[in-house]
Amino acid sequence: MRLLQLTNKPPYPPNDGSSIAMYNMSCGLLNNGVDLTFLCINTKKHFKPDEKVDATFKTKSHYQSVYQNTDVTALGVFFNLFSTQSYFVSRFYFKAFEEKLISILKEKEFDIIQLESIFLGDYIPVIRKHSQAKITVRTHNVEHLIWQRIIANENNIIKRKYLSLQNKRLKNFEKKVLQGADAIIPITAIDKTYFENWDIHKPFHVSPTGIQLAQYQINHQQEIPFSVFHFGSMDWMPNEEAVLWFVNKVWDKILQKIPEAKFYIIGRGMTQNISLLNKSNVVVIGKTETAEKVYHQYGLMIVPLLSGSGMRIKMIEGMAYGKPIVSTSIGAEGIAVTTGKNCLVADTPDDFAEAVVKILSDKEKKDALQKEARSFIENYFENDTLIKQLIDFYQNI
Repeated sequence: MRLLQLTNKPPYPPNDGSSIAMYNMSCGLLNNGVDLTFLCINTKKHFKPDEKVDATFKTKSHYQSVYQNTDVTALGVFFNLFSTQSYFVSRFYFKAFEEKLISILKEKEFDIIQLESIFLGDYIPVIRKHSQAKITVRTHNVEHLIWQRIIANENNIIKRKYLSLQNKRLKNFEKKVLQGADAIIPITAIDKTYFENWDIHKPFHVSPTGIQLAQYQINHQQEIPFSVFHFGSMDWMPNEEAVLWFVNKVWDKILQKIPEAKFYIIGRGMTQNISLLNKSNVVVIGKTETAEKVYHQYGLMIVPLLSGSGMRIKMIEGMAYGKPIVSTSIGAEGIAVTTGKNCLVADTPDDFAEAVVKILSDKEKKDALQKEARSFIENYFENDTLIKQLIDFYQNI
C-alpha cells in the first residue's frame, strides 16, 4: 500500500500529544510494510529543523516539510472579520505547501492520502484534481467542541463573541471536510458517535493512538516523595486553563492534608499566567529534555482538563510508564478507563483533592493503580496491532 500522510505540524521529535500521535502512526505504518510518504507544514510555533529528524525515519518515510508562520496576528484577526472562513483554519492554507503537494502527487501514485486533522481540509480539491487516491481524515479531536468548551468558560464578552463567530465557522468547515472525505478515522469512539450524529454517511474506523511498549520502561526508584505533576504543552489553551483551575481551586485543599506535597508544572510554551504563579509548593519547571526523565522523577500525574476533545495522549503515555493518575471526566474522555481500578476520575475541586490525597497517603492504592495502568495500555494500546487494523480497513475501501 502506498500512503501519503499530511500533517499541519512536524512529528519529530514526538514531544507533545499531537506529534506523538502522528509519529506513532507513521512508525506503525512503516512497521506494517506500508510505502509511506510524509509531508508536513513546519510552523513557526512548532518549528523542528529537518536536520534534527531521525535519519532512519526521514529516509523510510520520504520525509519533507514546508515552512509557514501560522501564528495568530492582530491584523489577521481583524481582516478575517470580512471573510466567511474560520481564522482557525485559513492560516494553514498557503501556496508553497500546495505546490509541494502537487509535485509529490505528480511524481507518485498513492492508494490512500491521510490528512491528520481537518486543518488540511482546504487541500482536498487540489488532491482530487491530481490524484485518484482515497482521501481519509484522521480526527484527533472534534475541533469545534474544544473551542465550544473554552468559550463557555470565557468571561470577556468581546472575546467570547469573536470566538463564537470563529467557532461557528469552524464547525461548518469541520462538517464540510468530513463530508468531502472518502473515510474518517476518529481517534476515539466518542468522537465517532459525535460525527455520526451529524448524519455523515462515510466509512468510519476508530483508531486510537498506540504506544510502542518497549520504549516505556517503568522505574519508580527515582520518584520524588509526595510529588504531583502536570506534563503538557502549556501554549495549548485547555492545558493552561486546567493547571490554573487545579492551582487555584484544588491545590490548597491538598496541602491542608499533606503539607509536604509539591506540584510540578512541566512542558514547553509556559504562558505568563503560569510562569508568574506564586503559590506555596508549586514549582514551574518548563521545557524538559526527555519525557522519560519526567515520568521517572515525578510521582502522581494529574489531567484536570475542563475543555478539550479527542484523547489525552500524555495520559496514555503516563499510564504506559505506570503512573497513578487523577483526571477529570473530560481529561479521561475517549480512553475508557475504569475509575478506581486504573486511574481516579473526579470533577469537583473537593473530589479531585480527595483523590490526590488518597493516592499520596495510601501506598497500597498507589501501587495497585500503577500496575493496572500499565496493564491497561498493554491490553488495548499496542501500536503495531492498532495500525494493522487500520491498514485492513484501508484495504477494504
